[in-house]
Amino acid sequence: MRRGITSWLKSWKKHDHVEVEGVPDDFAPEIPFFAVGDIHGCAGLLDAMLLQLEAAASGDETRVFLGDYIDRGSDSRGVLMRIWGLSQEHPDKVVCLMGNHERMMLDFIDDPAGTGAEWLRFGGVETLRSFGISTESRELDSAASIDLANALEAALPAGMQEWLRGLPLQWSSGNMHCVHAAMSPKRHAKSQREEALLWGHPKFFSEPREDGVFVVHGHTIVENAGISASRVSLDTGAYKTGLLTAARISASSCVMFQTESDSL
Repeated sequence: MRRGITSWLKSWKKHDHVEVEGVPDDFAPEIPFFAVGDIHGCAGLLDAMLLQLEAAASGDETRVFLGDYIDRGSDSRGVLMRIWGLSQEHPDKVVCLMGNHERMMLDFIDDPAGTGAEWLRFGGVETLRSFGISTESRELDSAASIDLANALEAALPAGMQEWLRGLPLQWSSGNMHCVHAAMSPKRHAKSQREEALLWGHPKFFSEPREDGVFVVHGHTIVENAGISASRVSLDTGAYKTGLLTAARISASSCVMFQTESDSL
């Protein structure tokens, strides 16, 4: 059964988690899991969310982070340290997907005077500051960009860059496929192009899948997280709205969680 899901929104403000009504009957992960939307440097919201998920866990649910841990917000370093630590402590139960902002940061390290330079215009300056690297400009000459890239590499804790480079692009359980941005509706879930997974696809929101697959994703900010056609959308724009959203997904069930900042 697939029908519009709106009634749970009415009570959202009263609770930090809400059971979504009308979840499709063919919601069928093999195991229950938590999926966390884009964090973008909001370490306080992440800490609050981790406490919520720990309190709500009923067993050994896998935690899946959907990418875009850095940029925009003020504490990208804090976010990276937390989720990196979790992934090291619980490698079988914590999945950290790569987002396009992590990809841009790595591109900056690899080619700071070339294609990687655009990262500074998309939140890279805030990430550098969180690592104690100061720059007032988002437009730098080649020499200054190279200096910043060298400083960032030196500031990253040993092992973090290697971990970032190894982040997977998707994680699946049953017919639920977690990715950062999107999937092509016409391509098999396991045959997706990296560009779509990291940056989106022009038909992702206009064409539902016809193969029974659901895509759990972030990247595109939505006013209200929820289920629409074959998508579960969880990016509520934490860095600009002060709202971080996650979901617990199990067979025919979806519970939404949200943490809110008073500072925005």
